[in-house]
Amino acid sequence: MDDQLYRDRRQAGAELATSLSALERSDALILGLPRGGVPVAHEVARSLRVPLDVLVVRKLGVPGHRELAMGAIASGNSLFLDADTIAWYRIPKTAIEAVAQEERAELFRREQTYRGGRPPARIRDRVVVLIDDGLATGSTMKAAVQAVRAQEAARIVVAAPVGAPDTCRQLTTLVDDIVCARMPEYFSSVGQWYRDFSQTTDEEVRELLRDNLDQS
Repeated sequence: MDDQLYRDRRQAGAELATSLSALERSDALILGLPRGGVPVAHEVARSLRVPLDVLVVRKLGVPGHRELAMGAIASGNSLFLDADTIAWYRIPKTAIEAVAQEERAELFRREQTYRGGRPPARIRDRVVVLIDDGLATGSTMKAAVQAVRAQEAARIVVAAPVGAPDTCRQLTTLVDDIVCARMPEYFSSVGQWYRDFSQTTDEEVRELLRDNLDQS
């Protein structure tokens, strides 16, 4: 299996760009999902010579099991809730609201940190490509899709270097196009498909966004 792994997120982005070459020099906009999706998105944006921005998405973790997603929120006050998970764990509305309020504060902080006062890129009437470093449950990506659709994107494309087959299939019904470069039959986590899956820092996100601005 080792020869099937991506070296790191940047190499994954360079490979993903080849599947998105039709977007080169179009009025497309690449939106990376921080933090791990931004290095991937940066390589795609650089290769295709299209603008890069971020769409901040925060997972809503189940109380007591925060690694498990019960939904997600995204820039623009978009909210996605996983009804099945909420019903299975019998999570009350008050608990959902408390987690969402906490994550909204972190979402706002990251938006301010990453852009440094710059306004978000225009989404309306553009082809928007949403990129993450991988798709596991898809909760954060579904919230991102809702946020972009609310801002009237002309076309929405989801792209990731690797994804769980069921998740990739589910997303096909929500967007205009989807590129899951690899859909391994035995998928347990995104990190298992990278040799280097070290955490992306806030500073790295800022640097990658600045680099894209300098090249545009």
